[in-house]
Amino acid sequence: MEENKDYLAVHEDIVEKVKNSQPDDEYLYDLAELFKVFGDSTRIKILYALFESDLCVGDIAKILNLSQPSASHQLKILKDAKLVKFRKEGKIVFYALDDDHVRNILAMGMNHIEE
Repeated sequence: MEENKDYLAVHEDIVEKVKNSQPDDEYLYDLAELFKVFGDSTRIKILYALFESDLCVGDIAKILNLSQPSASHQLKILKDAKLVKFRKEGKIVFYALDDDHVRNILAMGMNHIEE
């Protein structure tokens, strides 16, 4: 351990190892942006609704007591973040969770807060 006036204790070998294992700032920025999307309770409610079933905008609006434009706006944010995907059946657009990663993130978040 080397003394440094700026820090109480610095373990140079550990510090260097951790610094070298850090992802590029661009990846960390993208990760922070992803978690910002999860920072809205309406979007979390939409994701949990989609955890149960694929739903159209009207279904989501009714389940969450939202206007359809509001539900559509939130779905666009979730789609842009690659958290939901959609498919068309005739004129109706159905939304679903994008993949199992989204399910896992939600499940791990719930496990964490239930501890």
